[in-house]
Amino acid sequence: MDFSIAIIILCGLAGDYIFKKMKLPGLVGMLIVGILAGPYVLGLLSPDMMKVSGDFRKIALIVILLRAGFELRRDTLNRVGTTALLMSCIPALFEIAGIMLVAPPLLGLSYLDSAILGSILAAVSPAVVVPLMIDFMDRGRGAKKGIPTLILAASSIDDVFVIVLFTIFLGMYGGGEVNVWAKLAEIPVSITLGILIGLIPGYILWRLFEKYDWRPPKRTLMVLGVSIVLTTIEKKLEGIVPVASLLGVMAIGFIILEKSEPIAHLMSQKLKKLWVFAELLLFVLVGAQVNVHVAWDAGLAGTIVILVGLIFRSVGTYASLIGTPFTMKEKIFCIIAYIPKATVQAAIGAVPLSYGVASGDLILAVAVLSILLTAPLGAIGIMLMGERVLDYGEKSPYKFKDLRIKLGLPRVGERVRDRRDGSLLKVIEEREFWLENSDGMATPAIELRLWNEQKSTEPGKGETQFVTFTPSSEPFNTHWEIIYDW
Repeated sequence: MDFSIAIIILCGLAGDYIFKKMKLPGLVGMLIVGILAGPYVLGLLSPDMMKVSGDFRKIALIVILLRAGFELRRDTLNRVGTTALLMSCIPALFEIAGIMLVAPPLLGLSYLDSAILGSILAAVSPAVVVPLMIDFMDRGRGAKKGIPTLILAASSIDDVFVIVLFTIFLGMYGGGEVNVWAKLAEIPVSITLGILIGLIPGYILWRLFEKYDWRPPKRTLMVLGVSIVLTTIEKKLEGIVPVASLLGVMAIGFIILEKSEPIAHLMSQKLKKLWVFAELLLFVLVGAQVNVHVAWDAGLAGTIVILVGLIFRSVGTYASLIGTPFTMKEKIFCIIAYIPKATVQAAIGAVPLSYGVASGDLILAVAVLSILLTAPLGAIGIMLMGERVLDYGEKSPYKFKDLRIKLGLPRVGERVRDRRDGSLLKVIEEREFWLENSDGMATPAIELRLWNEQKSTEPGKGETQFVTFTPSSEPFNTHWEIIYDW
């Protein structure tokens, strides 16, 4: 398995580099590397790696969902809440309806089999969509109207909604009694419990972080560990009570951000570094799940079914956005952002076959084909359209992130060393503000308050100094060094 990890790292990085050089999303290159290295093409990844692939992909998805939670501001969620709920169900219902319309004549499926296929295809892929939305949010794109936040929230609930519908249709196939209303009631129950099991430990973690001066890496690992436990709880409670644990993961980040923005940003930066490796695992292993031979069997008819479903889905997405302040181009971006399919299709595409559904092999083939068609094309569309469409306000709060990254500034809680005299200091406060220039333009500035730990035994007492940084300042490491310790 060690050689498989080496292949994932080296070939994944190569794929990412090549596609970024072509001005295309690097994740597309990673997906293609996974397809080629997977067991269905070159077979470079060991069977042991494929056995634990699901666990690795889950951990990688948790990393990016935690980062998403650390970006979910309450005011933005309040603005997009109603629209997010509409987008979490209406586009999926439209897509299922479209597939039920064309799958029987084109693929020879029954209406129930078509509904099962539609519920598999109707899920948007958080593995593809969330990282791209996080990238836009990191750079302040779409901040004014909260479009990336809208898509983040809607896509997370969309998966819960669609999987419940899939369970209902699959239960109907067996001829057994299925209480449809009880199943539909699982949707709000799953969402509510998922959020609760995230908010409670998130609050407890925040209190611990406030009380104890743990280093940022320890805090980040604790949050990651608790998040993994949440997904394990969901699995243990499966069949007893529905829990959307991935929403809980995002809720942990959300509550910590609400209670202490400096702590949240500090952990987000650590997760951003961890994401470099997690991203490789996620997309290469998702690609490795794709059986191109099965996808080939779906043929032209399967492609037409997928495209018709996407057309219906686009109509549903547009209908969900009626009444919003979005421009037509912004609505088109939202439609494109709802195209990629990968994670859910790879996870449940083979379930109908294992349950004895007569057309299970054909359903699997179309599900795999949908990944091959929509994951790369959707990712490319999101990147290209997002750069052209998403706003970037002059006073966007994300410009402070740009300044922080550009100068390599530390966060509250981190320790630094003054290169000039060797003294050790700790960042105990930070302030973000706008400096008004003579020409009337506003420039982002960050002020750090540094406490000299060596000259005082009581935290925050004794000698402190203030240092202000603007876009014209020298990089932080010119005169300072961040001490990365535990």
